[in-house]
Amino acid sequence: FFACLLIIFGAEITAGVFGFLNKEKIAEEIQKFYSESIADDNLNGTVIAVIYHKTLNCCGGSTSEKSQALCADVPEDTRDCLTAITNFFDGRLQIIGYIGIGIAGIMIIGMIFSMVLCCAIRNSREVI
Repeated sequence: FFACLLIIFGAEITAGVFGFLNKEKIAEEIQKFYSESIADDNLNGTVIAVIYHKTLNCCGGSTSEKSQALCADVPEDTRDCLTAITNFFDGRLQIIGYIGIGIAGIMIIGMIFSMVLCCAIRNSREVI
C-alpha cells in the first residue's frame, strides 16, 4: 500500500511541476481548442463555444463569422474569450497549487500511517 501511495505521490508532484512550468503552453492549447471550436461548422463547436462564453463571461476573440454571429447581442464592454482564458489561469493557479499541496499532505499522512501499520503487524508476528 505504501508503494502505491508513493507512486501516486510522485506522479502528482511531477504533474504539478509540469503544469506550473508549462502554464503558458496549457493556456495556449485551451485557446487553440476554443478557436477550433469556433471555426468548426457543426453543432458541437457551437455548444463548446457557448459553454466557454457562459463559464468565462466572455464572447469573441476570433475573427470568424460564426464568432461574430454568436456575439451579436452581447454588450460591447464584454471581454474576448482568449484574454479571459489567460486571466482565468493566472487567477486560479494559486488555488490549484494550494489544493495540490493539501492533497500531497494527506497522502504523506497516509504513507506514514501505512508504514506504522506495517511495522505493527511485523512486530506482532514476532511475539506469536
